Amino acid sequence: MPIFYGKQIDSALMLGTAQYPSPKIMAEAFQASGAGIATVSLRRERGDGQSFHALVRDLGVIMLPNTAGCHSVKEAVTTAHMAREVFDTPWIKLEVIRDHDTLQPDVVALIEAARILSDDGFQVFPYCTEDLSICGRLLDAGCEVLMPWGAPIGSGRGLNNPYGLRSLRAHFPDVPLVVDAGIGLPSHAAQAMELGYDAVLLNTAVAKAGDPVAMARAMALAIEAGRLAHGAGPIERRDMAAPSTPLIGMAVLQ
Repeated sequence: MPIFYGKQIDSALMLGTAQYPSPKIMAEAFQASGAGIATVSLRRERGDGQSFHALVRDLGVIMLPNTAGCHSVKEAVTTAHMAREVFDTPWIKLEVIRDHDTLQPDVVALIEAARILSDDGFQVFPYCTEDLSICGRLLDAGCEVLMPWGAPIGSGRGLNNPYGLRSLRAHFPDVPLVVDAGIGLPSHAAQAMELGYDAVLLNTAVAKAGDPVAMARAMALAIEAGRLAHGAGPIERRDMAAPSTPLIGMAVLQ
C-alpha cells in the first residue's frame, strides 16, 4: 500500500468528490471503492443544503484538499492556505492550470508554488506532467510525491504516454508516484498499477458513469489486479511466438 509523507494508506485508489448525481451516490461509490483518500476542492461548499465538507468527512477517509481551478502562483498559494485552515491538514494537491482546453499544468508556476508551500510546511502533491526534468525540479522544491497525468482531466483517454510514465517510474524508483487524471476504464487503472505506480487518482470515470457505484467497485478490483500483477513479475513482451509445450521428448513420426 502507498506511503505518502510517512503515512501509510489502506488503498491504492484515490477518488475525487465532484460531479456525482447526489451525495448519497457519492457515499455509496466511496464505500464500494474502498478508496483511502478523497480529494476535495475548497470551492465546493454545499451539497443539497448541507456542508459539503461535512459530507466528505462523513466518508471516513483521509481528505486531500486541492487547488483546482487556480491559474497563478498567488491564487494557488492563497487557496492552499485557506484549505489548511478549513481542513486542518498540511496536505495539499497542488494544481496550477495553464491551458483551458487541455487543463495541462503550468509547470513553471507549479514548481514555484510547490517551493513556496513546501517552505511553509505544506506536504505537496503536485499535479504535473510525466516530464523527467520537471518532476526532478518538483522534488528539489520539496515535494515527496509526484502525480503525473495519464491524459487530460476528464478525457477518459487512459495513459497517453506509457513510455514516459514507465521512464518516470524507473528514474525515481523510491518516490511515491500517482497517475492522476485521464483514467476512463478499469483497464486504464490496471495498466497504471502494472507499470509500478503506487496509486491512481480518478473522479470523472466513476462520478459520471451510468452506475457510479458499480464503476467504483470495478476500478477497485482493477487496481488490485494491476498491483498484484506488477508484484508477480510479468513476462517480457516478445516479437515471436514461444511454445508453452516443450519440444524435447515428443514423438517423431516418419
